[in-house]
Amino acid sequence: MVRVQFILLGFRTSPDVQIFLFLFFLLIYMVIVVGNISMIIVIKIDSRLHTPMYFFLRNLSYLDLCYSTVIAPKTLATFLSTDKKISYNGCATQFFFFALFVGTEGFLLAVMAYDRFSAICSPFLYTVHMSQQACIRLVFGSYICGGINSMVQTGFTFSLHFCGENRLDHFFCDVPALIKISCADTSVNEIVLYILSALIIITTTTVIVVSYAYILSTVLKIPSTHGRGKTFSTCSSHITVVSLFYGTVFFMYAQPGAISSPQKSKIIAVFYTFIIPMLNPLIYSLRNREVKHAVKRILLRKLSFH
Repeated sequence: MVRVQFILLGFRTSPDVQIFLFLFFLLIYMVIVVGNISMIIVIKIDSRLHTPMYFFLRNLSYLDLCYSTVIAPKTLATFLSTDKKISYNGCATQFFFFALFVGTEGFLLAVMAYDRFSAICSPFLYTVHMSQQACIRLVFGSYICGGINSMVQTGFTFSLHFCGENRLDHFFCDVPALIKISCADTSVNEIVLYILSALIIITTTTVIVVSYAYILSTVLKIPSTHGRGKTFSTCSSHITVVSLFYGTVFFMYAQPGAISSPQKSKIIAVFYTFIIPMLNPLIYSLRNREVKHAVKRILLRKLSFH
């Protein structure tokens, strides 16, 4: 049996604008690749960053690099090509890995909040709570949860019946756009999408909110204003990243309007597939003294060899 194909309509604009968008998205993707690979390398090279917090940050950079790479090549190709088709298997594969990496990142951000809670609220037990084995298990658990979400979403979505031209009003294969073009009853799929999204968002945000509630309570007990600022500064980058990530994911998947509004979906999708993976390494490098000092040490070391 011949599988159906999908046509990625992407951004329907004039050819001149398509070229501009290609260059714009290419530039963003290059920043994503350079920024996240640089973060991974810096954390790996500098021994002072071999701590649980930076172990999780290195995994965050890896996830950002992976899920943007799942989307970017095909998106860039559709800007310049008249053939905007993607095969059924290609579409399913793209969505599976996208859902895997995005879902895993949601759980990893919750793990990172728990790490900050352990470091600030239980400093004497931190090495026990965040041993190397514990950190590996937490990251592995994030991938397991992301993988379960991805398999369920992919299974339900690609069990739908598609007919006609299958013109996907999006720049990649995503659930809301696929549900919209199905010629079968999609009520079950929509319910599954909302339940899974709500379950992941509620579970992870609960961990994050509770962790930061305890952190705030602990920080407020510090008598010195400088001490409070210094302690809470280790959380500022994570709070910014969490706000960006969960804000966009909530508006995309946890409310019904996204399915009926393809233009809004595309704008929000650009934000979490391109903008957030570009901003994350910048947020952590520009707002983190240890990362900036590590970069300086590596550059000075290279210059001294020359």
